[in-house]
Amino acid sequence: MPAMTIQSLPNAELSVMELLWKKGRLTARQILEQLYPDVARPQHGTVQRLLQRLGAKGLVVRDRDLGVSIFSPAVSREEYASEQLESLANRLTQGSLVPMITRLVEDNRLPLAEIDKLRRILEE
Repeated sequence: MPAMTIQSLPNAELSVMELLWKKGRLTARQILEQLYPDVARPQHGTVQRLLQRLGAKGLVVRDRDLGVSIFSPAVSREEYASEQLESLANRLTQGSLVPMITRLVEDNRLPLAEIDKLRRILEE
């Protein structure tokens, strides 16, 4: 992926991205049905605006080849998370991830399996 900064997403946009990361490809109607299953008033405009904003940010790709627009994520969950973690580290710890990881380990916030994974990564 080319170097780009992914801004932190508002909750509504992040909800759309979560669906796309989970399902891969969805139509606007499928997104609408999953985000607002019990809403009496249709939220078509809301979903369209969310998809337009995500598209403008380069986070969602629209495929129109099938006659209906199908949306898919342009960045992975891992790419987004990595960008957000780096941004947080820059704001809180002058770019160092060590204090953040240390705090998670010391506070027993990481399961043993994840600590083992970190250990393997560091040994490589």
